[in-house]
Amino acid sequence: MRAVSSFALAATLPFAALVAALAAETPAAAPATPVPATEIPKFVEETASAGIDSVYKGEWEYMVGGGAASFDCNDDGYPELLLAGGEQPARFYRNASKRGGALKFVAEQSGLELDKVTGAYPLDVDSDGIMDIVLLRVGENVAMRGLGGCRFARANEAWGLTGGDSWWTSLAATWEKGADWPTVAVGSYIDRTEEISPWGSCTDNWLLRPAAGALKFAAPLALKPSFCPLSMLFTDWNRSGTPSLRVSNDREYYEGGQEQMWKVEPGKAPLLYTAEEGWKYLRIWGMGIASYDLNFDGYPDYFLTSMADNKLQTLAAVPTDGRPPKPSYADVAYPRGVTAHRPYKGDDLRPSTAWHTQFEDVNNDGLVDLFIAKGNVWDMPDFAMKDPNNLLLQLPDGKFAEAADKAGVASVEQARGAALADFNLDGLIDMVVVNRNSPAQIWRNASANAGHWIEVKLDQPAPNRDAVGSWIEIRCEGRPVMRREITVGGGHAGGRTGWWHFGLGDIASAEARVTWPDGTASAWQPVEAGRFYILKRDAAPAPFDPA
Repeated sequence: MRAVSSFALAATLPFAALVAALAAETPAAAPATPVPATEIPKFVEETASAGIDSVYKGEWEYMVGGGAASFDCNDDGYPELLLAGGEQPARFYRNASKRGGALKFVAEQSGLELDKVTGAYPLDVDSDGIMDIVLLRVGENVAMRGLGGCRFARANEAWGLTGGDSWWTSLAATWEKGADWPTVAVGSYIDRTEEISPWGSCTDNWLLRPAAGALKFAAPLALKPSFCPLSMLFTDWNRSGTPSLRVSNDREYYEGGQEQMWKVEPGKAPLLYTAEEGWKYLRIWGMGIASYDLNFDGYPDYFLTSMADNKLQTLAAVPTDGRPPKPSYADVAYPRGVTAHRPYKGDDLRPSTAWHTQFEDVNNDGLVDLFIAKGNVWDMPDFAMKDPNNLLLQLPDGKFAEAADKAGVASVEQARGAALADFNLDGLIDMVVVNRNSPAQIWRNASANAGHWIEVKLDQPAPNRDAVGSWIEIRCEGRPVMRREITVGGGHAGGRTGWWHFGLGDIASAEARVTWPDGTASAWQPVEAGRFYILKRDAAPAPFDPA
């Protein structure tokens, strides 16, 4: 009961005054050119007919989390789903959709149906070509080894994974240079046994590195200081070939903390980037991270979700003389029209609460769009109660315009995690959203006027079969090169793997190139629109034709 009564302090007068001041200082969303009607995607909710009946529920220990994982575990190309359940068991759904048809999922027993699950991340830990899943939980984290055929078994002991006993809320993974085993960071939230207020209740995050001379994890290394993260992401922010660990922290439960980025270099202890190196102090209610090269400069940009104070970060300066950039970022959320700080429909003008976020091109016009899942934490009176999800479409001028209500995905349930993926392999991005204390929702993208597309999947020899840390580039004549970094982490409490989608607009052919995790770049290879390709290392793109 100590933690329950302490959480009520989040709505006390000092906190309310802080929120009110923040809301008053936050500008209205930047004006944007209206989206042409032909470019607005159409989504059809198919929750009931698709067979999705999962609910993420629970008391205060489940006010955060509620992730969704999307992955293919039976090698048919169609992504399955695992949805966190909180106090009740997680739900696994085998994808039974037909190509281009209505969405259909079948709830099955897979071994993943543990209780107390807050999040789930697909990761081929042992690089055997069969997808594994790491489950974040309130209590012990559990690694589940893929056995094939969408069956999974506990692997903590075999893989040396210490699951701990904490309130786990975030995960990111990478392969350090020369390693045969992944490095995994896991983020821990507040101490369930201590008073939340006034400060200092965040428990330690962990870095799990490979054990010396063995295919397993070494003992956890505490990442101190820890400031209650709700999202983590290994990302090669400076294109050095060595990803760093971004950590997005919830400002509510600490004093003197901030957003963090750790240097994680092989054979060295992790170190935080400092102000002297260019890292700027930033303190938000950090909940989710999405990354994409939005401005075509070759470096990832980052959207950070928060309560009322979402950020879109781009490098403040990109050197032109070959020197590496500094980890200094400018916030361009306002001029790009993605502040998303208040509900855009209804009469509730209180600040929004944003969770999972993801960049995907939902109308295949060649410009990546931005989805944000929204939902009040738990009847917090200073924040909007009817808080619709955002679907911000990118326009040719680089600004974004709201289209969720017109597209049909403006749910006002208490959203948490989500996954955007092509569930029926028709070249259109669908979406599933996990809601707290109400059923998850799934929407099929039924757009009739979308542009061309391609989808690609990476494959290289072990270790790191899915080539986490690669960069995929797609170029079309007369347009800037589209780039996306292949990562495990970000979002909120869940992740996805499999096909990586690119819209092409009115262009029917393109070229693809991969910069693999070791820095080797493949040659540009031609690809045709409307096709799936497996990009194998040192091989021509191999077309894949789903049944």
